[in-house]
Amino acid sequence: MTEKSEELPDEMAINAWARLHRISNIALERVEDRLKKSGLPPLAWYDVLLELRWAKGQGLRLIEIEKRTLLAQYNASRLVDRIVAAGHAEKRKAQEDGRGVLVYLTSSGGRLLDEMWPTYRTAIKEDFADRLTERDIETLFKILAKLLPDKTG
Repeated sequence: MTEKSEELPDEMAINAWARLHRISNIALERVEDRLKKSGLPPLAWYDVLLELRWAKGQGLRLIEIEKRTLLAQYNASRLVDRIVAAGHAEKRKAQEDGRGVLVYLTSSGGRLLDEMWPTYRTAIKEDFADRLTERDIETLFKILAKLLPDKTG
Protein backbone atom coordinates (compact mmCIF):
# COMPACT_ATOMS: atom_id res chain seq x y z
CA MET A 1 0.00 0.00 0.00
CA THR A 2 1.38 3.41 -0.91
CA GLU A 3 1.64 6.22 1.57
CA LYS A 4 -0.48 9.32 1.14
CA SER A 5 2.67 11.39 0.47
CA GLU A 6 3.28 9.39 -2.73
CA GLU A 7 0.57 11.14 -4.68
CA LEU A 8 -0.11 10.30 -8.28
CA PRO A 9 0.66 12.94 -10.88
CA ASP A 10 -2.32 15.12 -11.70
CA GLU A 11 -4.37 14.55 -14.84
CA MET A 12 -2.62 17.32 -16.80
CA ALA A 13 0.79 15.82 -16.05
CA ILE A 14 -0.39 12.37 -17.12
CA ASN A 15 -1.87 13.77 -20.34
CA ALA A 16 1.27 15.79 -21.08
CA TRP A 17 3.40 12.68 -20.53
CA ALA A 18 1.22 10.65 -22.90
CA ARG A 19 1.23 13.44 -25.50
CA LEU A 20 5.03 13.69 -25.33
CA HIS A 21 5.31 9.99 -26.12
CA ARG A 22 2.68 10.08 -28.85
CA ILE A 23 4.22 13.05 -30.65
CA SER A 24 7.71 11.58 -30.33
CA ASN A 25 6.50 8.37 -31.97
CA ILE A 26 4.64 10.27 -34.70
CA ALA A 27 7.67 12.45 -35.44
CA LEU A 28 9.97 9.44 -35.70
CA GLU A 29 7.47 7.60 -37.93
CA ARG A 30 7.38 10.60 -40.27
CA VAL A 31 11.17 10.63 -40.52
CA GLU A 32 11.21 6.87 -41.13
CA ASP A 33 8.56 7.23 -43.87
CA ARG A 34 10.55 9.95 -45.60
CA LEU A 35 13.75 7.90 -45.48
CA LYS A 36 11.99 4.80 -46.79
CA LYS A 37 10.34 6.73 -49.65
CA SER A 38 13.80 8.07 -50.57
CA GLY A 39 15.20 4.53 -50.67
CA LEU A 40 17.39 5.15 -47.63
CA PRO A 41 18.02 2.99 -44.56
CA PRO A 42 16.15 3.54 -41.28
CA LEU A 43 16.90 6.38 -38.88
CA ALA A 44 18.80 4.08 -36.50
CA TRP A 45 21.46 3.72 -39.21
CA TYR A 46 21.82 7.49 -39.33
CA ASP A 47 22.16 7.65 -35.54
CA VAL A 48 24.92 5.02 -35.48
CA LEU A 49 26.79 6.51 -38.44
CA LEU A 50 26.59 9.99 -36.90
CA GLU A 51 28.04 8.75 -33.60
CA LEU A 52 30.86 7.08 -35.52
CA ARG A 53 31.55 10.33 -37.37
CA TRP A 54 31.59 12.26 -34.10
CA ALA A 55 34.20 9.79 -32.81
CA LYS A 56 36.57 11.46 -35.32
CA GLY A 57 38.36 8.28 -36.38
CA GLN A 58 38.79 6.97 -32.83
CA GLY A 59 36.21 4.18 -33.21
CA LEU A 60 33.57 3.26 -30.67
CA ARG A 61 32.93 0.15 -28.65
CA LEU A 62 29.48 -1.39 -28.96
CA ILE A 63 28.65 -0.34 -25.41
CA GLU A 64 29.40 3.29 -26.36
CA ILE A 65 27.14 3.04 -29.41
CA GLU A 66 24.38 1.58 -27.22
CA LYS A 67 24.62 4.40 -24.70
CA ARG A 68 24.85 7.17 -27.28
CA THR A 69 21.96 5.90 -29.41
CA LEU A 70 19.82 4.39 -26.64
CA LEU A 71 19.61 1.10 -28.52
CA ALA A 72 19.30 -2.11 -26.55
CA GLN A 73 22.52 -4.18 -26.61
CA TYR A 74 21.13 -6.92 -28.84
CA ASN A 75 19.65 -4.33 -31.25
CA ALA A 76 22.88 -2.34 -31.39
CA SER A 77 24.93 -5.44 -32.07
CA ARG A 78 22.65 -6.62 -34.90
CA LEU A 79 22.38 -3.14 -36.38
CA VAL A 80 26.13 -2.60 -36.35
CA ASP A 81 26.58 -6.01 -37.99
CA ARG A 82 24.20 -4.97 -40.80
CA ILE A 83 25.96 -1.63 -41.23
CA VAL A 84 29.35 -3.39 -41.34
CA ALA A 85 28.03 -5.98 -43.83
CA ALA A 86 26.88 -3.12 -46.07
CA GLY A 87 30.39 -1.63 -45.95
CA HIS A 88 29.43 1.55 -44.09
CA ALA A 89 31.47 0.74 -40.98
CA GLU A 90 34.20 -1.68 -40.02
CA LYS A 91 35.17 -3.53 -36.88
CA ARG A 92 38.76 -3.67 -35.66
CA LYS A 93 40.32 -5.24 -32.60
CA ALA A 94 41.02 -2.70 -29.89
CA GLN A 95 44.75 -2.11 -29.53
CA GLU A 96 44.67 -1.61 -25.77
CA ASP A 97 43.02 -4.88 -24.76
CA GLY A 98 43.07 -7.18 -27.78
CA ARG A 99 39.70 -8.71 -26.92
CA GLY A 100 37.57 -5.63 -27.44
CA VAL A 101 36.29 -4.46 -30.78
CA LEU A 102 36.01 -0.91 -32.03
CA VAL A 103 33.65 0.18 -34.79
CA TYR A 104 34.84 2.77 -37.31
CA LEU A 105 33.03 4.77 -39.96
CA THR A 106 34.10 3.99 -43.52
CA SER A 107 34.10 6.50 -46.37
CA SER A 108 30.99 4.74 -47.70
CA GLY A 109 29.32 5.28 -44.32
CA GLY A 110 30.22 8.95 -44.42
CA ARG A 111 28.69 9.27 -47.89
CA LEU A 112 25.52 7.48 -46.74
CA LEU A 113 25.26 9.79 -43.74
CA ASP A 114 25.59 12.81 -46.04
CA GLU A 115 22.97 11.32 -48.37
CA MET A 116 20.51 10.73 -45.51
CA TRP A 117 20.87 14.18 -43.93
CA PRO A 118 18.84 16.22 -46.45
CA THR A 119 15.82 13.93 -46.00
CA TYR A 120 16.18 14.04 -42.22
CA ARG A 121 16.70 17.81 -42.27
CA THR A 122 13.54 18.28 -44.37
CA ALA A 123 11.55 16.19 -41.90
CA ILE A 124 12.81 18.27 -38.98
CA LYS A 125 11.98 21.48 -40.83
CA GLU A 126 8.56 20.58 -42.23
CA ASP A 127 7.24 18.34 -39.46
CA PHE A 128 8.65 20.31 -36.53
CA ALA A 129 10.28 23.70 -37.03
CA ASP A 130 7.77 25.06 -39.57
CA ARG A 131 4.90 24.29 -37.18
CA LEU A 132 6.37 26.30 -34.30
CA THR A 133 7.51 29.85 -33.74
CA GLU A 134 11.09 30.59 -32.73
CA ARG A 135 9.79 31.32 -29.26
CA ASP A 136 7.93 27.98 -29.14
CA ILE A 137 11.13 26.17 -30.07
CA GLU A 138 13.16 28.06 -27.47
CA THR A 139 10.55 27.34 -24.79
CA LEU A 140 10.36 23.67 -25.73
CA PHE A 141 14.15 23.41 -25.69
CA LYS A 142 14.27 24.87 -22.17
CA ILE A 143 11.48 22.61 -20.92
CA LEU A 144 13.08 19.49 -22.33
CA ALA A 145 16.46 20.50 -20.87
CA LYS A 146 14.85 20.35 -17.42
CA LEU A 147 14.02 16.68 -18.03
CA LEU A 148 17.54 15.64 -18.95
CA PRO A 149 19.24 13.70 -16.16
CA ASP A 150 22.59 15.44 -16.57
CA LYS A 151 21.29 18.87 -17.61
CA THR A 152 23.81 19.05 -20.48
CA GLY A 153 21.14 19.36 -23.23
